[in-house]
Amino acid sequence: MATAKKAAKKPATKKAPAKKKPAAKKVAAKKPVAKKVAAKKAPAKTVKAKTARKPNAAFMKPLTPSAALAAVVGANPLPRTDVTKKVWDYIKKHKLQDSVNRRNINADDTLKAVFGGKKTVSMFEMTKLISGHLE
Repeated sequence: MATAKKAAKKPATKKAPAKKKPAAKKVAAKKPVAKKVAAKKAPAKTVKAKTARKPNAAFMKPLTPSAALAAVVGANPLPRTDVTKKVWDYIKKHKLQDSVNRRNINADDTLKAVFGGKKTVSMFEMTKLISGHLE
């Protein structure tokens, strides 16, 4: 037997085992534990026929423009959306949009009456000023 022979060759005196230094504990970065969330199943959707989108009735109501606004868009009653389109057509036709800051409109004499005497108006302020001229 091989183990018996090796044991016989070793000297009889035993040394005390050397004390081991305690190993530095490695601190593992704690990873956030992902919680398992039960997946909610969406209820089966029924197939509906798509309907055409209806415009808002308030926007489509014909309104009469004031005399100052009638010089730009005409005297006939128009919906608010058409008034805005016609004002933009007038601005583009007469090249009144500011070339540097495209948000601004440089008013000519006709538009100054609509804009309350202001020479330059932002496009967002313009819609507010126009709505004051609609009845």
